[in-house]
Amino acid sequence: MVSAAASYSGSAKLINGTAIAKSVRDGVAERIKTLKSQYPRFQPQLVIIQAGARPDSVVYVRMKAKAADEVGITINHVTLPAEATVDEVTEVVKKLNDDDSVNGILVQLPLGGHVNADGERKVTEAVSPEKDVDGFHAYNIGHLSSRASGPLFEPCTPAGVIRLLESTGVPIRGAQAVVLGRSDIVGNPVAAMLRNNDATVTQCHSRTKNLEEIVKRADIVVSAIGKAQFVQGSWIKPGAIVIDVGTNYVPDASKKSGQRLVGDVDFASASNVASYITPVPGGVGPMTVAQLMANTLKSAERMWDETHQRKVKPLKLDIQEKVPSDIEIAMAQVPKPITHLAHEIGLLPDELESYGKYKAKVELSVLERLKYRKDGKYVIISGITPTPLGEGKSTTTIGLAQALGAHLGRPAFACVRQPSQGPTFGIKGGAAGGGYSQVIPMDEFNLHLTGDIHAVTAANNLLAAALDARMFHEATQSDKALYSRLVPTKKGKREFAPLMFKRLKKLGIDKTDPNDLTPEEITRFARLDVDPETITWKRVLDTNDRFLRQITIGQAPTEKGHERVTGFDIAVASECMAVLALTTGLVDMRERLGAMVVATSKGGDPITADDIGVGGALAVLMKDAIKPNLMQTLEGTPVFVHAGPFANIAHGNSSILADRIALKLAGTEEGDSSDRVGYVLTEGGFGADMGMEKFCNIKCRVSGLTPDATVIVATTRALKMHGGGPDVTPGKPLAETYTKEDLVTLKEGTKNLVKHIQNSKKFGIKVIVAVNQFATDTPAELELVREEALAGGADAAVISNHWAEGGAGARALAEVLITACESESEFKFLYDLNLPIEKKIEIICKEIYGADGIEFSDLAKSQIETYTRQGYDGLPICMAKTQYSFSHDPKLKGVPTGFTVPIRSVRLSAGAGFLCPLLGDIQTMPGLGTRPGFWEVGLDPDTGRVVGLF
Repeated sequence: MVSAAASYSGSAKLINGTAIAKSVRDGVAERIKTLKSQYPRFQPQLVIIQAGARPDSVVYVRMKAKAADEVGITINHVTLPAEATVDEVTEVVKKLNDDDSVNGILVQLPLGGHVNADGERKVTEAVSPEKDVDGFHAYNIGHLSSRASGPLFEPCTPAGVIRLLESTGVPIRGAQAVVLGRSDIVGNPVAAMLRNNDATVTQCHSRTKNLEEIVKRADIVVSAIGKAQFVQGSWIKPGAIVIDVGTNYVPDASKKSGQRLVGDVDFASASNVASYITPVPGGVGPMTVAQLMANTLKSAERMWDETHQRKVKPLKLDIQEKVPSDIEIAMAQVPKPITHLAHEIGLLPDELESYGKYKAKVELSVLERLKYRKDGKYVIISGITPTPLGEGKSTTTIGLAQALGAHLGRPAFACVRQPSQGPTFGIKGGAAGGGYSQVIPMDEFNLHLTGDIHAVTAANNLLAAALDARMFHEATQSDKALYSRLVPTKKGKREFAPLMFKRLKKLGIDKTDPNDLTPEEITRFARLDVDPETITWKRVLDTNDRFLRQITIGQAPTEKGHERVTGFDIAVASECMAVLALTTGLVDMRERLGAMVVATSKGGDPITADDIGVGGALAVLMKDAIKPNLMQTLEGTPVFVHAGPFANIAHGNSSILADRIALKLAGTEEGDSSDRVGYVLTEGGFGADMGMEKFCNIKCRVSGLTPDATVIVATTRALKMHGGGPDVTPGKPLAETYTKEDLVTLKEGTKNLVKHIQNSKKFGIKVIVAVNQFATDTPAELELVREEALAGGADAAVISNHWAEGGAGARALAEVLITACESESEFKFLYDLNLPIEKKIEIICKEIYGADGIEFSDLAKSQIETYTRQGYDGLPICMAKTQYSFSHDPKLKGVPTGFTVPIRSVRLSAGAGFLCPLLGDIQTMPGLGTRPGFWEVGLDPDTGRVVGLF
């Protein structure tokens, strides 16, 4: 303190807290203005919670609100009743903790006479340390006192004290400092902050002996004891700096209020001894509010940075040279809790509905919260025409997501379908990926997950039961009896059910009183008059069961001979599943479910689920299924698993909602740098002629989303089969063609890949070929595929070894994808919806499959005529055909030509919003083979874990 003493002239300089506080506020205002110019959505918000209306608290809140308004901080003043309990206040605090628009939470104390010190501490401790702009939380106080770390926020008044000391220009380091007071609000934190600035600190309190002697040795005196004019000038060391934190009222007859505000220090005597002194008022007081503004800005900046970083902490892989089985790899990895992953990707706690530790549903409200974001990059993962040897499309989707997210640090989301238990227990096996590129936990992924398929099954079968029951009752009752049961009298009053008004409107009946209908109107309303020959709705089951393909129902005596032939589809072929995958929200799903057409009346009118009265119930059964499921990859990057329509008998893509949520979570906003843009990898089922074509022509039409690129996955083995390689028989060794180098067969097979590339280019999108590497592939074979892909029009072709190496093996593929997505998409549809149904089918068959023509059966012609007359001719086309060939014949490999596509029948999916032509002998209910996969599946008796899934 030599410099202070040397400059001492016998009259202290005033430390103008008002002016310094203004400079702090001005700095906060300028910083907020700068950030808002770069990020228009940046807006700090401080919430002040006040219980009751104590006059002093009202004044303090008004001061803070005024300062906040001046600097550009939004104030939200939450007022509670004076009698609010600790638990009630705490509940409000917890909600604010979870609100990412709130940067600071301040509880105005005291809370009232009914709340003691422990209660107030409970409330302040409820405030998240990240939003504790007052700096009162034990976390921040504790870190303030620690030499090893610093607090997130320094308490406002103590921070103001330090700022005032620094304004004098006199070094704090090495000074002898005395702090009078030991409260957690001022005394203790000021002492800690002075120590952290290398002062030697003596802290005094009411029981300190020889107080005057101790103060006389101090170069810096900070008084916060709440005793008016307690410290006298005679106690002050000449040239010392005095910071007076006291706010005390003493009688003063000259004042209108009869009192005046003074500090703990006798200003008159102390100012003659000190070198610098703070006045009261006008010293520390203004600094408290200014520092509160600074802390709120600090919190807003930190939260903004954290939100925009969206860094996922990768899980480490234990790569083995000899790759274990898929389930062994999956079981060896410990997933991160799904709540942790959700936080990493920017989801709020209220947006997550956990199902166990490692999977959760995500609320659709996230779309509204993040609507300001520009979508991330959108990539459809597809493949060549499938073979029994497998192409690894799911594995590539996951490996690429791991490469982008865990190795390149980009926000990256894989969006895949939920596997049906049909293939899981059949021949194909699960769909979690493979090797070191999988979704985990893979057993939960491949089995029930969160019950979405069960919900679809329940909804589908309720509609089937309702249809048959309605037909039975119409056939066994008179018009009057039928109407009386449909619109019964309850407590002397007859009313239509709300859903019935939709049918009345459809019939052109504008009456609201059931008693006003004429006999003719009663007949039209009560009788759907279903033509049994036109029924398209079947029951479903999530099991491959060939013996349910065609059945006879109604054989029990109670059904009075009302039998009919029908059948079962696999659950994921249900239109309810297609609706789930294509819906854009809860209201939209309700309307789509109600619009599903199950048959045609004998008068030629379409009969819908809402006509039967079951549309609302279907929506209730599927209200939870509409929420996408969040899981993770082996490397801890996010995966959305939602919906599971088959690609050979439905549109074969995961849900629009999962994609849209992922695109927002991966998205950016104005001011973000280009390296923050994320990627959404959505998988289309089977080859590009199936899943990708339907993705572009159906899913993109409904969603309005535009893909930036497609990745087509190929393997040398599968290409060799398309080049004329021998058939593959389950259980028999592979022919040498598939295990040894064979460039001739391979080159012939690459024609299949080139056809898919050319097809993809017709949609105006970039094409990247991913050559999924196998251990038996030779360098010459891999290079041949790459060269042929580039010659065939691919924008890039990359060898990828993610199966054996995880995300690291797909890093080159990820880098090429990032480059390809830098330019804007030139996406376009293949056909105009306004074309006739036959023409749209013909365009797909000729342009995508390479057919010479198409041939409609009499049934298909009749169905097309009906759908056109009913007004459904403007829908897109969802072809149902074999996945094993461009043609309708699974035996025709490679790039077949000279074939005519037979259209056996055409189904209407009015709710999903497409027409589904059935080609050749395609089955909508798979069957089990001689040696299904379920032989291997079981439980480990010691751990209870699932074994044998593949």
